[in-house]
Amino acid sequence: METNPDDPLSVVVVGMGQMGHSHALAYHRNPGFRIVGLYNRSPVKNLPDELAQYPFLPSFEEALTLKPNVVSINTHTATHADYAVAAMESGAHVFVEKPLATTVEEAERVVATAQRTNRKLVIGYILRHHPSWIKFIHHARQLGPPFVMRMNLNQRSSGDAWAIHKRLLQDVKNPVVDCGVHYVDVMLQIADSKPIQVRGMGLRLSDDLPADGQVNYGHLQVLFANGSIGWYEAGWGPMMSEEAYFVKDVMGPRGSVSIVMDEKAPSNGNPGDSANINNHTKTSNLRVSTVVDGHSQDVVLSMEGEPDHYGLCAREQQFLLDVIREDRDLEQHMDAAVLSLSIVLAADRSMREHRAIDIG
Repeated sequence: METNPDDPLSVVVVGMGQMGHSHALAYHRNPGFRIVGLYNRSPVKNLPDELAQYPFLPSFEEALTLKPNVVSINTHTATHADYAVAAMESGAHVFVEKPLATTVEEAERVVATAQRTNRKLVIGYILRHHPSWIKFIHHARQLGPPFVMRMNLNQRSSGDAWAIHKRLLQDVKNPVVDCGVHYVDVMLQIADSKPIQVRGMGLRLSDDLPADGQVNYGHLQVLFANGSIGWYEAGWGPMMSEEAYFVKDVMGPRGSVSIVMDEKAPSNGNPGDSANINNHTKTSNLRVSTVVDGHSQDVVLSMEGEPDHYGLCAREQQFLLDVIREDRDLEQHMDAAVLSLSIVLAADRSMREHRAIDIG
């Protein structure tokens, strides 16, 4: 399966939904990769013209018989662990979208397989590749500890977007579990401290959802050993308010830093844009407020020229290529993915058990 270092890595893309399209385009446009097949369990809608040349495979098992260097897993969360383990057992390196699994135990099984097989496992934490978010975290770190971290991403989804969200909820039950791993991961990088307690709450706000424990609004609070606290909320569906739907800010003794949306934000007249995936990673500007002699001094940093959603996917896949070519150590990357997952799952458990959950 190993190739000449100068040869492109063969890739099978599994799951051709919204994220699968973007990642497949990233492989297609990167000379370091060569797509050898695509797999999706159902007919694919709106396939980009650039991808029409690639064969669709009849099954995941058939995809593995091609012995690709890389398997890119962009399916629903319930399949992530089994697909990732099977791919690494077959000799492939793996890119898998977040969350890594539906339970901590399954996530740990995937990581253990990567360690045992000596395969690279990259999990799709897209904000780790976003230049503006890297700057946000850098500036936030200068303000404490302790930190107050406030983040949310509510999406007024309808039509196809709401259908996607309802399908996701069949696996994760709570939008905090699906989206929250990104922002909890950011909090962990900023706080740089052990999480010690998690609290969660949530509600089912639509009869479109079965009364089987699914909620389409969730909220978590996480407490850290150094005194820092973090808050995150996520809501999906046509009933969601778009007031303050995109809050990303951090406060500390030495000031605050906020991601500031531009004046075209949905709350200013474009309802429904909160469900547009291209808006989920936009930053527009950073407002940095520093306390000097008891007074705050504000500086606004423009993030003009930041990559769009596709550009971020391209950065993720370049990272994957570099990791494989340079044999980089991914222990911290994998540990961080398991830790952020454990926190959002603890928040979901807190909601269901009506109590705070202490973290190991």
